[in-house]
Amino acid sequence: MTNLLESERLIIRSWIPERDAEQAFVMYSDPEVTHFLSKASHVTSIESQRQRLIENIERCLRRNNGTGSWAIVEKETTTIVGTILLKQLPNKDALPTQDYEVGWHLRRASWGKGYATEAGQVMLNYGFNVLNLPVIYAVVKPENHASIRVTERLSMKPIGWTNKYYGIELLLFQLDAPVRIEGEPGVGSVGHKDNNLHPMTND
Repeated sequence: MTNLLESERLIIRSWIPERDAEQAFVMYSDPEVTHFLSKASHVTSIESQRQRLIENIERCLRRNNGTGSWAIVEKETTTIVGTILLKQLPNKDALPTQDYEVGWHLRRASWGKGYATEAGQVMLNYGFNVLNLPVIYAVVKPENHASIRVTERLSMKPIGWTNKYYGIELLLFQLDAPVRIEGEPGVGSVGHKDNNLHPMTND
């Protein structure tokens, strides 16, 4: 098991298909969770969910650029409460662009606790300070008001409508990397807790 990052209440770690498939299936078989996701996110069995996790891990290994999809684990209970991702946005033909997005999926039982905002903040810091990305985007369906509120709490700037990604029209949000004093080291590091992270927890 590889812990990538952590915050006050959460651990961001690699998926472990054999162990995590059942919890992931509970989340992704819930129509309330997948309502705003593509049909490809829907799963019909624990075995298909396990295979999906394996495929995601293999895809991340092929990219080998520090991006991917990780489990969000609640420290207090060690329960998987969601997924956090940082990856290249796909164009209308599903080919990766040079634009990177942050995204989150939370199980229904964990809605309203601020976990999406907290995990999103940690992942943005990782993208800026470890991967050295100059800008990170989020794309949201206009009726997904909860995710729009998360982008606001993450201080992401609304850009407007876009049809550049996923082959559909979406709302685009953007956050630029913070300006650093020359020679100042990044505050994030893979595999270590970043004591400078201050997660927002008022979701």
